[in-house]
Amino acid sequence: MTIQHRPEQLERVNEIIQRNDIRFVRLQFSDIIGVSKQVTIPIEYWGRAVEVGIWFDGSSVEGFARIAESDMYLIPDLDTFFAIPWELELSTAQVTCDVFTPEGEPFQGDPRFILKRQMERAAHMGFDYRVGPELEFFLFKPHADGQLLPLQPHDKAGYFDVSTDLALSTRRQMVDALQSQGIGVNAAHHEVAYGQSEIDIEYDSAVVTADNVITMRLTLKAIAQKNGLHCSFMPKPIAGINGSGMHVHQSLWHINSDETAMYDAHNEYGLSQTALQFVAGQLHHAKALSPIVAPLVNSYKRLVPGYEAPVYLSWGRTNRSALIRIPRIIPQRHQATRCELRCPDPSANPYLAFAVMLAAGLDGIENGMTPPLPMEEDLYQFDSARSNLEVLPGDLGAALEALMHDETIQNALGQHVFERYVEAKRLEWNDYRVYVSSWELDRYLGVF
Repeated sequence: MTIQHRPEQLERVNEIIQRNDIRFVRLQFSDIIGVSKQVTIPIEYWGRAVEVGIWFDGSSVEGFARIAESDMYLIPDLDTFFAIPWELELSTAQVTCDVFTPEGEPFQGDPRFILKRQMERAAHMGFDYRVGPELEFFLFKPHADGQLLPLQPHDKAGYFDVSTDLALSTRRQMVDALQSQGIGVNAAHHEVAYGQSEIDIEYDSAVVTADNVITMRLTLKAIAQKNGLHCSFMPKPIAGINGSGMHVHQSLWHINSDETAMYDAHNEYGLSQTALQFVAGQLHHAKALSPIVAPLVNSYKRLVPGYEAPVYLSWGRTNRSALIRIPRIIPQRHQATRCELRCPDPSANPYLAFAVMLAAGLDGIENGMTPPLPMEEDLYQFDSARSNLEVLPGDLGAALEALMHDETIQNALGQHVFERYVEAKRLEWNDYRVYVSSWELDRYLGVF
């Protein structure tokens, strides 16, 4: 199998290698859970990687393959090649790879391939899917012995605070590191909870953005460590305060054009029929999306009323308590028309999350779905008992059950990923169900 690359790609990569005297290259890919995996090669083997790929054993990678079919190849995407800014003294670069079989076919268990397949489906319908995620995270101070527990938030600042925001310098370093890797940043600020921050990266086509999310999580952890801190993307690390979400702004664009498919000046909400059907599709499949976009047992400790996390299957304009929010549209900037899905969290595999979100929206378009009436009241204080509004699954077990009954989302994942993902998450759920927690001991041991 000989790989074809564009001359300008090769020229750009060679310039980076020479300018930074690169000696090692990390070949990056993702397992189905979304954990970054890497194979490091000396620069002497880079030419071989570019021409024919690098072999690796996929049998021990979560959700990949059985031992009998474990031979796989990493094919670098040269557009993702960059020098690692915090390892320049080690002269190391990184590149994101696609996973192929020895027969030269895309591996069906590669999460990047799953997203690319949905992007091709969108392209056949005339759309490009673009997303812009907002990642929230916590910075914790390790104790003198290096332990993290009990957790110590890095500061006691609040939303948009400055004077008490001890993470300001660290976030600036994070932004610099991201931008040096070609990842554009829209904003960075302190979030609501003590020790909590948010960094928003620029809108782009979904595959590019998913690559950037994987790299961003690695980058933020590395920069935090250099500052003596621990960066956590755990959705709800501390009970009683806000958790961390990954709100995703989404839009469809007409393929090969600079025109959004989301805007209609004659609609009360400024949304086109395409946009309304897209929203309807995501609401229709929201329960089955849950175990992909909110994938941990801990995710459902965040998705409860009272902590600025959406629970009800609803949409609305500028309503931050709705599952899907429509940011206010300015006619002079109608290209910014978008919908924001607010239930994902930063522990999700971005390739799979964006793939199923897109599949749900496209299903709404293909089937001409109509969204329910929008909700503009504050749902954080909403009494669901007096309403017909449905809610997201209350735990990972219920979320997996919803996925088992949704063929559209199953088909988006493909049989290989669907089966192995459910298997892995059921093990996680069952481990949690039988675990005896400190809460139970504190509550019951002295009473019963």
